Amino acid sequence: MSSIPGYLITIALCACTVACIITAGCSASTGQPEIGSGLSGDLVVHFIDVGQGDSILVEFRDKTMLIDAGERGMGERVVAYLEERNVERLDVVVATHAHSDHIGGLSEVVSAYPVGRFVDAAQPHPTATYENLLALVEELGIPYTAAERGQTIALDPDLEILVLNPTPQPLGDINEDSVVLKVTYGGISYLFTGDAGNPAEESMAEAGLDLDADVLKVGHHASRYASSAEFLAAVSPAISVIPVGDGNDYGHPHEEAVERLEATGSRIYRTDRDGTVIIATDGQALAVTAGGAPSATVTAGATTATPTTTVPSSGVSITGLDLQNEEITIANTEATAANLTGWTVTDEGTRNTYTFPVFTLDSGADVTVHSGTGNDTATDLYWGRGTPVWNNDGDLATLADANGTVVSTLER
Repeated sequence: MSSIPGYLITIALCACTVACIITAGCSASTGQPEIGSGLSGDLVVHFIDVGQGDSILVEFRDKTMLIDAGERGMGERVVAYLEERNVERLDVVVATHAHSDHIGGLSEVVSAYPVGRFVDAAQPHPTATYENLLALVEELGIPYTAAERGQTIALDPDLEILVLNPTPQPLGDINEDSVVLKVTYGGISYLFTGDAGNPAEESMAEAGLDLDADVLKVGHHASRYASSAEFLAAVSPAISVIPVGDGNDYGHPHEEAVERLEATGSRIYRTDRDGTVIIATDGQALAVTAGGAPSATVTAGATTATPTTTVPSSGVSITGLDLQNEEITIANTEATAANLTGWTVTDEGTRNTYTFPVFTLDSGADVTVHSGTGNDTATDLYWGRGTPVWNNDGDLATLADANGTVVSTLER
């Protein structure tokens, strides 16, 4: 650690409290923000599906921050995702802690992109993965910061990023000393917790930090040793995202942790079931796009506010379904482009669901959704499935808009 230069992040004026101003009220009946329809905004957060691990891309206007990059084998997937988003530079990269399911893919990412600053939990961990990453950061001349409670990360003047953990006196456990960040834009806050568990949660609460947030990145993949009832009561999340791998060896998410989350009334998304989860905000409401669930908006505003609705385009339809080659084609015959962000394609019985990423289908154009893997383009999108979706003996494809309204069906 001594060979890494100690560059300072801007220090917050008050290290004891974190300001969060919700600009309008919640539902009188539930106390939670309203659930409505689609919305977009300046701040877009991508909870990238990297299996059993974490990787989160934060985009604010023309600035970017990446938090973790999954296991070593996931670096390529994260880079591909950044390329799809046309990311050219990472202004900040955060390594929440030294475990490989969070930092394993970072070496590939920082090798592929210019990085403005590398923020690290800075807790000694004698593994080759961590030591090699630090050596690479130094070799590339990337400014390095050891995170500490009370600091702020300067990404944009309109975006507040506060470091809530680790403390100046570390708790002495790699998970509990994870970097925890609270990101606030307007009246909306996100809380990113790394693998912080109950001791870190208690430390933040005892310090009097404002933990209230609209979006919670659930700590430690929803381990039973994180997300205590007291912590969740302080956060009171409207949306909770659990990054977790399908059939992982740890049994994550643990049932008791999920039950505690459900008790808060939070809308829960899981990357093992929903794939990559994208949550955007304009500072007043949150638009959610995730596989297996219709797009919805959580509005941190007055209950009298009129939700934005997406009118289905009758000119958008399924024009082809190739069961053998695992391809479905969707065409737009409208005179104008159609925004398909958050639209879904499902098979018969809704056993499998594909959710469109941020995507616009031009007038007169078509797009083919492939069940397998590949790099998305304007004409071809990829589901990323390792097993077939469509039944070769016959199947029914359904296209629905972001509100869940069926737009087109095709049976083969």
